[in-house]
Amino acid sequence: MNILTLFVIIPVVTAFAIGFSKNMKQTRVVAAVGMGLQLLLSAYLVYAYLTERAAGNVAEMLFMYDALWFESLNIHYLVGVDGISVAMIGLTSIVVFAGIFASWEVEYLSREFFISLILLATGVYGFFISLDLFTMFLFYEVAVIPMYLLIGIWGSGPKEYSAMKLTLMLMGGSALLMVGLLGIYFYSAPDGAPLTWNLLEISKNTIPVEMQRFLFPFTFIGFGILGALFPFHTWSPDGHASAPTAVSMLHAGVLMKLGGYGAFRVAIFLMPDAAQEQAWIFLLLTATSVLYGAFGAIFQKDLKYINAYSSVSHCGLVLFAILMMNQTALNGAIIQMISHGLMTALFFALIGMIYGRTHTRMINEMGGLMKVMPFLSVVYVIAGLASLGLPGLSGFVAEMTIFVGAFQHTDAFHRTLTIAATASIVVTAVYILRVVGALLLGPIKNDHFNHLKDARWFERISTVTLVVAIAAIGMAPLWLSNMINVSLQPIVTKLSTATSTFVSLF
Repeated sequence: MNILTLFVIIPVVTAFAIGFSKNMKQTRVVAAVGMGLQLLLSAYLVYAYLTERAAGNVAEMLFMYDALWFESLNIHYLVGVDGISVAMIGLTSIVVFAGIFASWEVEYLSREFFISLILLATGVYGFFISLDLFTMFLFYEVAVIPMYLLIGIWGSGPKEYSAMKLTLMLMGGSALLMVGLLGIYFYSAPDGAPLTWNLLEISKNTIPVEMQRFLFPFTFIGFGILGALFPFHTWSPDGHASAPTAVSMLHAGVLMKLGGYGAFRVAIFLMPDAAQEQAWIFLLLTATSVLYGAFGAIFQKDLKYINAYSSVSHCGLVLFAILMMNQTALNGAIIQMISHGLMTALFFALIGMIYGRTHTRMINEMGGLMKVMPFLSVVYVIAGLASLGLPGLSGFVAEMTIFVGAFQHTDAFHRTLTIAATASIVVTAVYILRVVGALLLGPIKNDHFNHLKDARWFERISTVTLVVAIAAIGMAPLWLSNMINVSLQPIVTKLSTATSTFVSLF
């Protein structure tokens, strides 16, 4: 049994076992055990990967497995991982495990809820391990489709509207993405050679520049919609606000990372010439995402909307760094994906826990919660400090790496956009500190809040898991950075040999 295939099998078996559970208690235990095993398997994968690299294995991808799936179209079940994939799998396992405990009290159709949640996670795992573009797209759809049910059935507020809006916009992105992937497939091999979906084989060939120029926008925008690329981001705030707690955690913490991962693994890597030529267009859009999301968060009064707009800003920073296309910025983009995944999952978990007690998400209706919920309040402060980039936490490592990489471009265009994106740090500090003050400090505005209870055991497991991961990356980032850097070499090398007309455009 290939170790990577287990990342798909364990969730499927867990979901199947949940279907036979007789009550809510059994459902929760099966889900927690299954995703706990997945977390342990992820830790072992990190250990095995680092051991292989330390032993001198310089293969581009490790733990590969290849099985022919659909011969006439040359579709394979082809899996393999590099340091970037391993890091994303680790992020997914942590967030899913925390999400299970954050959903511990879901009573309505609990079996169906956990099955849908784990099915979503199955698609994410499959996407990160896939090296066949068709299989990758298939898992991408498996990850996206359950969102409609999870929001439409278990959500709150205008959940039908939010679920439909999210689904339609992401399906529109999938349609664009399918056009891009089909174009890559039909130009994947030299004349006379069999066409292939194999990402590694395609990377060794050169797609004609004329076709790259046509296909790159389809592919980058297709993935970018899931990564909240401006102006296609509007599904994100509504979707996050209506989604149940664990779904918000997985959606913002993991699912949106499929957009950034696909953008550089497929669009940038396979079409470097077009990426160099058209990067300036998307840099303008991503810089807009960074600033728009940050300023949008300032004017929100609903906790979920604040975090949703914050996610637009932070995910925009990921795409912004990817488009800088140098090793430092790309490294920062990957670390930012992991850092944002952890801290936004923590934010949404805390918001769900606070809402479950206060029955409101409006910050002007709360205050003084530090007095009655000290544990949850301290964890909220830690999440906020990570979001605004406090040294010692993961957000600082990610953002510093991105901005150092971005400033390596010496032309006025890149420098100007980098300075504008850097300004988002100040804006982020404004809305984070404003929320912390209004939510946790000052007098208690509602007598009902005097009787609120602090975190229970399952909530502590969920939040502590995420806090430990955030602090671990912030305190000791080098092992993660080094693991990612080794895997970025093929991408950076290919980008360095690509032709560019950027200078002639400006």
